[in-house]
Amino acid sequence: MNRNQKIAIGCGGAGCLGLIVLAVVGVGVYFYTNGSFSLANRNSNINFNTNLNTNSDDNSATNSNAAADESSSSSMSEDDKHKLFQAAGITHDSQLIMKVLNKIGFPSGTGEEYEKFSKEHFSWAMKNLEFMQSVNTPEKGRAYVEAHLDD
Repeated sequence: MNRNQKIAIGCGGAGCLGLIVLAVVGVGVYFYTNGSFSLANRNSNINFNTNLNTNSDDNSATNSNAAADESSSSSMSEDDKHKLFQAAGITHDSQLIMKVLNKIGFPSGTGEEYEKFSKEHFSWAMKNLEFMQSVNTPEKGRAYVEAHLDD
């Protein structure tokens, strides 16, 4: 094999390797921009601190909204609660999230029941990917919450 043949084989191999790399990059860009494969960070951490104590003249702590919160949240299905929770969370609007938490029965966003609900939310989300895609932007999430908050 002479020198020119070796150069031709080397250039051909490098050309094939370049085409393979280009194809892999092209497929990655296609899926990234098409939405089928997203590298966007969808994790969020929202912390709320609220004071729920109100004092009356007889020095007893009362919460006049407790019965109303329970009745509004108990009439909602677990599925509807998770949908509102997801849609509000995608908006990153703390006031809207607090309204939804109050509606679904977790006015302070703390406690054992809230922790249980938020842990269950992950498995709910995995089973409801179609809904998750339907509220995948802050605008879509806000529209869903506004349409269903008073249901």
